[in-house]
Amino acid sequence: MTDANWGFETRQVHSGAAADPTTGAVVTPIYQTTAYQFRDSKHAADLFALGEIGNIYTRIMNPTQAVVEARVAALEGAPDTAVGLPGALALASGQAASTTAILNLAGAGDHIVASAALYGGTYNLFRHSLAKIGIDFTFVEDPDNLEEWRAAARPNTKAFFGESIGNPMNNFLDIRGVADVAHEVGVPLIIDNTVATPWLIRPFEHGADIVVHSATKFIGGHANSIGGVLVDAGSFDFSANDRFPGFTEPDPTYNGLSYWPALGPGSYVIKARVQILRDYGAAVSPFNAFMFVQGLETLSLRMERHNANARAVVDFLDGHPQVERIQYAGLAGSPWHQRATEITGGNGVNASFEAVGKPQTIETAIWARDLAGTCVIIGVADQQASYDLPIAKFFDLGGSLRISWYGDCLPTRDFPLLSQWYAQGQLDLDRVVTRIITLDETEEAFHAMERGETLRSVIRL
Repeated sequence: MTDANWGFETRQVHSGAAADPTTGAVVTPIYQTTAYQFRDSKHAADLFALGEIGNIYTRIMNPTQAVVEARVAALEGAPDTAVGLPGALALASGQAASTTAILNLAGAGDHIVASAALYGGTYNLFRHSLAKIGIDFTFVEDPDNLEEWRAAARPNTKAFFGESIGNPMNNFLDIRGVADVAHEVGVPLIIDNTVATPWLIRPFEHGADIVVHSATKFIGGHANSIGGVLVDAGSFDFSANDRFPGFTEPDPTYNGLSYWPALGPGSYVIKARVQILRDYGAAVSPFNAFMFVQGLETLSLRMERHNANARAVVDFLDGHPQVERIQYAGLAGSPWHQRATEITGGNGVNASFEAVGKPQTIETAIWARDLAGTCVIIGVADQQASYDLPIAKFFDLGGSLRISWYGDCLPTRDFPLLSQWYAQGQLDLDRVVTRIITLDETEEAFHAMERGETLRSVIRL
């Protein structure tokens, strides 16, 4: 259930959920089941033919998953579909959400235009993995240049794709401008809203048609579950041109159902569920869905603190002699400051900076205090700063350890090796790019940073 008059905080706690009618339990249960009892053979036949909507198999839908879907749809502002399902689909990971978003529109011989300012995993998915099945991608090197987006479009283009706030560039995309160009071309705009979350930015209000999330990050908030969400605004008309036969022509696997004529707005997310998820199987587990329900209940509280602490850290770092550059749109000197101010009031949950230092002093900074090690995840309550080494992605050192821009977590105990590799000429490291996402005890972090011989660029709060 969701009331149109509810505010954000009420939606994050109550949307999609109700007390159990039998037991009166108020907490959403974990429906740890794979299958569901049919009333009779006709009921089963109707479900499989989409003549009636209901639970068939947890690969396609599950009652715990349904609460996550209804809640994220309510927070993003997505309407229910024509069949009564929420305008969202929970999936096994953020990568699964991005993959499903593309495969629901494109196949071999098709083309997507994407911002070059993408999370590295998404870039690799697009540039390499989906290319293997014949989907071509053009990356817009300057996402702020709308003409570059327009020029990249082709007759076989199926979508534009970008991130509301780029990870790790922290750029704010001109969602309205890119959406307008996409709609001129005749394709939907897909926005990855992982970093912003709907608490900070609701892309549908700025013209986007489809949203994806890695729920692993801020939605979950506690680094304990992997998942993703795909959300459909129901705003794009897939019958307006001939680019989307998958929506306007019969699907033989559902007795010739044509999604758009039969279901209209919202058919995108229905097709993603009953066709792409059915066949590719990237289902979220009921347990992880339950964890996301818990995380969503505190989303606004955590995001408020993330934003406040990011601002406090930036104020501390701004002008520091060992800080070469800060990437934070809340600063007046940021090229995205005006856009961020218009969209969010100047808020931002992330701050990246470049700190000058040799490996020995960087190692000293890492070991000088015991707040944490390093890890590659953002948006969690016990967040650890993640260290992005400015060397080639997927660079193998001696065939035993891979350090990458977005790759494997490098345990704290391995950092003494940096000096050894540097001395042996195996590693050219003159600076470390550090992403900070903080939650609590910011003052203690500042004290830790001020102690010792160099900037303390390791923060775990």
